[in-house]
Amino acid sequence: MIPPFIVRRAVELALGVIAITDHNSAENVSAVIEAAQGLDLRVLAGMEVQTREEVHLLCLFETAEQATDWQFMVYEHLPPLKNREEVFGAQFVVDASGDYLATNDRLLLASTSLSVEQVAQGVRERDGLCIAAHVDRPSYSLLANLGFVPQDVHLDAMEITRHTSVDEMQRRHSSLAKYSFVTSGDAHRLSEMGDRTILTIQEPTISEISLAFRRQGGRRVKVVT
Repeated sequence: MIPPFIVRRAVELALGVIAITDHNSAENVSAVIEAAQGLDLRVLAGMEVQTREEVHLLCLFETAEQATDWQFMVYEHLPPLKNREEVFGAQFVVDASGDYLATNDRLLLASTSLSVEQVAQGVRERDGLCIAAHVDRPSYSLLANLGFVPQDVHLDAMEITRHTSVDEMQRRHSSLAKYSFVTSGDAHRLSEMGDRTILTIQEPTISEISLAFRRQGGRRVKVVT
């Protein structure tokens, strides 16, 4: 999953937009953005944050600088623990060609002390999008851990895995009817990258994707099976 291989696989799949959403970190975002320069592929800066409720939220930003600013906040709210490479594996930071730059020794596979509400608000303050990740999963999801969608939390969309459908989720949870859905690869391997979400937008920007999620101005999003 080094930058040139991620970009090459995205091109093979004819993807127009991908997002880099490593767990509680954005240190490899800039490398993938650089690796995609000159190609018809937009790389969004992002992160998957684990809240204190053990809920995963996808945070998407227009620029790597915004993601880095958000990363400072997330790092401040991670427990002061070191990663155990023998258990969780090494956490490498690489350049655009995939060459080694550094090792992140923070324990990233942990919950932050930020709540769902605080994450959603922090992302919104940085003009980003906050998506509830894999809400159909029995763990680390908004519905599994909280049992409901908090009414006072601004979430831009819901993400489901390839193992369920939008219709099924809306039948099971009527409160989701007002939300748009996406199906991401949640890819930890190149073979897991997917192409099931179609965005009808004028350009691949956060503001256009936001319009699609809100079904405004002729923009829309559709999950295909």
